[in-house]
Amino acid sequence: MTSVTDIADRAWRGEPTPDYHAFRTAGLSQELADGLLYVSGFSNLIALATTEGLVLVDTSGTLTAEAAHRALRDWTDAPVHTVVYTHGHLDHVAGAPRYDDEALEQGLPAPRVVAHEAVVDRFERYALTAGHNGVINGRQFGMDDLRWPTEYRRPDETYRHRLDLDVGGRRLELHHARGETDDHTWLYLPDQRALCCGDLFIWASPNAGNPQKVQRFPDEWARALRTMATYEAEVLLPGHGMPVVGVERVHEALTSTAAYLESLCEQTLHRMNAGRRLDEIVHEVAPPAELARRPWLQPTYDEPEFVVRNLWRLWGGWWDGNPAHLKPAPEADLAVELSDLAGGPAALAVRARALLEAGELRLAAHLAELAVQAAPSEPELHAVRAEVFEAAAGAATSTMAKGVYRHAARESRTRLGS
Repeated sequence: MTSVTDIADRAWRGEPTPDYHAFRTAGLSQELADGLLYVSGFSNLIALATTEGLVLVDTSGTLTAEAAHRALRDWTDAPVHTVVYTHGHLDHVAGAPRYDDEALEQGLPAPRVVAHEAVVDRFERYALTAGHNGVINGRQFGMDDLRWPTEYRRPDETYRHRLDLDVGGRRLELHHARGETDDHTWLYLPDQRALCCGDLFIWASPNAGNPQKVQRFPDEWARALRTMATYEAEVLLPGHGMPVVGVERVHEALTSTAAYLESLCEQTLHRMNAGRRLDEIVHEVAPPAELARRPWLQPTYDEPEFVVRNLWRLWGGWWDGNPAHLKPAPEADLAVELSDLAGGPAALAVRARALLEAGELRLAAHLAELAVQAAPSEPELHAVRAEVFEAAAGAATSTMAKGVYRHAARESRTRLGS
């Protein structure tokens, strides 16, 4: 069987890894340092053996928690003493009740769960917005019947800035950083010279834009990466994807990702300070070409232009600078007016198809959407809309864009009965 470190080496070099997919391969495991186990999943589980029991860093998510648990128990039957959440995303915390149940079955105390204090606020928000989260995550991942939970395994202990733990003679340094989330924790394990970074590094361009989720913090994210790089760790254990092994590679992974984010921040801020509109900034800012070529910075999950939009929201609010967008007319009303000027909704659809054939996907998407909004009951218009957004999904690189485009195409295919 191919080892985790072999797959990680190929991924670092940009070579194919057909035996591994960052978001699909569950239960692949390897002990990477003394008493330190990596287990792959949609999100990863990291286990540290101590004389008092195991420390788990994250518990994997709903779909892969059982595979992660089996891999862990193939390694050791030691009880779980402490669970650390790197953040409160469902794919990192949903496996935690499995270890509470296991302890109960064995007549042992439930594991202690430790997290940043903002995780509690996240869980409360998730309960309030369960319907909304079901919709947006279903759209993002192509799961139209997704039901979002309202109950979570809450932390027993929280901290604000930094927390040092000693479990069975093993030292863990917990640090708070705002990045993909406001509740993020990264850990340094000095005995193993290992960093557990959660989603601050995921083998893809940083998930700092995500169009359907709450605020991200790219500037603080970059600073956290720079801080981690000063530790000269030998192993970097991310929340998603393979470990990074070797001091030089760990340093490069962290600093190149920081530089990628810093460039997007600097370019965006420069244009905002010059009074430019969001539309102009989004279409001008791009990561440095040399960084964009790195295998671990490909826009396979999020995209740089989404990061720019999130920076605008962080520093500039929701208005994009277009005065017509301050108090806009209903989109359907605007669509009717424009379709009348164009000669009717069918004319918009004809033009959308011509733009699609010419490879002008962004313009085609605008016109196809306007056509359907102007005449939502017309099957011919939905046929064009489905074609356009299926093509857009095929051309997109990121999970975010593919999810939105495929959802739009499915909407129209459903209206067509196909």
